[in-house]
Amino acid sequence: MAENTPKKNMGRPMPNRSNAIRSIVFTILIICFAMFLITNQRGGQVQKTEVPISDVIKRANDPNGNIARITVIGNNLDITLKDKDVPTETSRKDGSGTLYDQGLINYCDKLEGEELAKCNETYPVIEYKEDINVMGIILDIAMTVVPILIIVMFLSYMMRQASVANSQSMSFGKARAQLYGPDKKKVTFKDVAGNEAAKQDLAEIVDFLKSPKKYEKLGAKIPRGVLLAGDPGTGKTLMARAVAGEASVPFFSISGSEFAEMFVGVGASRVRDLFGKAKKNAPSIIFIDEIDAVAHKRDARGGAGREDEQTLNQILVEMDGFDNDSGVIVIAATNRVDMLDKALLRPGRFDRHVNVTLPERKDRLEILKVHFKGKPIEADVDLESLAKKTAGSSGADLANIANEAAITAAREGHKAISNKDLTEAFERVAIGPERKSKVMNEKERKITAYHEAGHAVVGHVLPDSDPVHKVTIIPRGQTGGVTWFLPPEDRSYKNIYELKDILARAMGGRVAEKLIFGADAITTGASSDLKNVAELSKSMIIEEGMGDATRNLVFPSEATGYYTITTEKPYSEKTAELIDLEVKKLSDEAAVRAEAVLKANKKVLDKLAAELLAHETLEEAELAPILKDAKLPEVAKLHK
Repeated sequence: MAENTPKKNMGRPMPNRSNAIRSIVFTILIICFAMFLITNQRGGQVQKTEVPISDVIKRANDPNGNIARITVIGNNLDITLKDKDVPTETSRKDGSGTLYDQGLINYCDKLEGEELAKCNETYPVIEYKEDINVMGIILDIAMTVVPILIIVMFLSYMMRQASVANSQSMSFGKARAQLYGPDKKKVTFKDVAGNEAAKQDLAEIVDFLKSPKKYEKLGAKIPRGVLLAGDPGTGKTLMARAVAGEASVPFFSISGSEFAEMFVGVGASRVRDLFGKAKKNAPSIIFIDEIDAVAHKRDARGGAGREDEQTLNQILVEMDGFDNDSGVIVIAATNRVDMLDKALLRPGRFDRHVNVTLPERKDRLEILKVHFKGKPIEADVDLESLAKKTAGSSGADLANIANEAAITAAREGHKAISNKDLTEAFERVAIGPERKSKVMNEKERKITAYHEAGHAVVGHVLPDSDPVHKVTIIPRGQTGGVTWFLPPEDRSYKNIYELKDILARAMGGRVAEKLIFGADAITTGASSDLKNVAELSKSMIIEEGMGDATRNLVFPSEATGYYTITTEKPYSEKTAELIDLEVKKLSDEAAVRAEAVLKANKKVLDKLAAELLAHETLEEAELAPILKDAKLPEVAKLHK
């Protein structure tokens, strides 16, 4: 297979050397013509001296004379000298006589005495001698050439602009895909940590591209398309590049939004151009990132002539119009599969759907090792502990943490990345940087200390809550303090008891403020906690069917991108009231349980708050001796 190396200047016009040469030659000709005009013009301005015609006759008869040519023009003789080509004009004073050629010269040459003197007086000669003003010539040339050059430059500029406009109009319907050929850095599956199941699915695509005949002999058809679905930052684009790297084929990458244009038909034209390029470079891969930008569901939006619909229709036609041996595979990525048109998802277009999930703990460790490779780290740096903390983080989040750790180490003047740098990077990415400029008075510090202590005590006591990892009253991001709860292991599901414990510990901060400072002294510090409680409670009722009165009933709203099927709620007003009551019931139950825990552990609450005021930040090991005496009251238990 021939190498498909992309041109270095695909997006920039190459300079036209022949045009430049023609411009230079044209300019030189203009200057020469101008100098010729100036020279002729200045010929009429040289100093004149009258000489007798006998002198001209003598020069003409002398074999060694300097007269090159004598020309009769009307009543004048134009005499050209040999050495400097200075024209000499001979004119007759009285206007009589008609012969001024060689016959006239012979006639005057035969005369003697008075006759000769009369002939000399009758036919005087004016001889032009050079008296050139250099500055004058330069000024004349400039006055002649500069306007011509300005005109030439203006015309050249107008022609160039017209050429650019024509080029842009011609390329308006061209695809703006980037081609990653052999000269680009190769990415393979070794560079993609985690997601082994997804890599296994994609490895078969690589084998298809490498050995298509093996499958064709058995009657198998090469997949037309592969849809990569997953949360943002999980490595969908990297997976697609790894497929191209493993198969060593050209890789055309384009975003779905790059097809969109305000002019109808342009997107479809770009689709045709892209698939045409891919076929010429087959076997090849087309990668369309964020394909949901042009592949929305068509059934609920209307507008059959819309530009995005024409683009989608063209994609459908191109994908279903491949020959079996075309060797072109389309890989698309999206985090909103529910928004895609059904015609795009059917077999024959996107034959395979590959889920690129958030990495598990062991995968996070491998990803962190990849991103810390080449970075100087201290010997005691615990990447495994960081992998444990980062449950729910994507590969992009982990890459950001690794980069922030390096920045933190450089800012602190460290020669290598330390555990402290890792912790700071993790907290900065998870919540935000420390707001060192935020200065709280003693009253605010005390409120914050009891608020965070309330979260920690309730979360520690409840049986289905995650362990307390860290508590701080140092402001970070938009928060005045933070309490971390880290799960001992990754879990794919949460039961109703775990979710209710999350609600109770979230209410612990507001309830602690109420117990210590009074019901009328509660602050706005719990606003984010209350928002989280409301959202989680509503999700439990509407999406998970966990309400008492609405058990096993869910009420999802079907979204289709820009529009929804209906602007009304997908349930009746009576059901809406029932949902509101169920949400309030969950929130009230969480507050009651949190209050019961804190009243039963008032001494532990006071002790933890005092330690926070003294040290501001407490780690897991420091929290253990403070919380060991906390107990779970009977009223806070859930009946399982």
